[in-house]
Amino acid sequence: MLMAVLSSALSACTTVPGGSPGTSTQATERAKLRLALAAGYFEQAQYAVALDEVKLALQSDPASVDALNLQGLALMRLDQTQAATQSFEQALRFKPSDPDTLHNLAWLRCQQGQYAQADRTFEQALAQPSYLRAAKSWTSRGLCQILAGQHAAALQSLWRAEALAPGQALVNYNLGWILWRQGDFSRAQSYTRALNNSPQANAESLWLGMRVERALGNPHTVAQLADQLRKRYPMSRELQAYERGSFDE
Repeated sequence: MLMAVLSSALSACTTVPGGSPGTSTQATERAKLRLALAAGYFEQAQYAVALDEVKLALQSDPASVDALNLQGLALMRLDQTQAATQSFEQALRFKPSDPDTLHNLAWLRCQQGQYAQADRTFEQALAQPSYLRAAKSWTSRGLCQILAGQHAAALQSLWRAEALAPGQALVNYNLGWILWRQGDFSRAQSYTRALNNSPQANAESLWLGMRVERALGNPHTVAQLADQLRKRYPMSRELQAYERGSFDE
């Protein structure tokens, strides 16, 4: 599911800029400056340049957990998974049980298909007291559980995410998708309608809404959603699937 893949952007956790205890004020300030530049390049998808700036930040502050996290995230984007793992593990040596680092390592393990390890690492992150990004980790954990085929567990994780941060498009979509797959069409409808009535609706959510409404015997609503899909996404795969009548594929 494309909506699940979107979580790779959602899942990155880091705080930029930052410094580490024990470094001189001047060295810390240099590291902060380099790290801020690195974060800017990262946001622009210039990952190789971001890595160069991170390396300079780490020269000034080798124990910067923020720099090591950003380095790991950039390496993930460049498909250098072994090096990314090493960056996150090094960050944990400096700051054991840091929930942001654990989150990033968990998502990396999920991307590598190491689902059991990923789930345990998400659990470690979520066990940390006063973790401010718990909704993000519950969401990513749920998405990883979907990839692992653990739909019942994913429902529980996504419901936890919803309770902490209601109205997330990614959460609504995947809750609707799982419930549709399980045949719980009425509950699925509550999520798909909420999403499709919001500015965050897209081709995937409209198509899922059509499948849910069809299962509930609402042809008029299916036609309305199909009209939106045709007008807004005329070249989409979802519209092609609708025109083929492939509601159950």
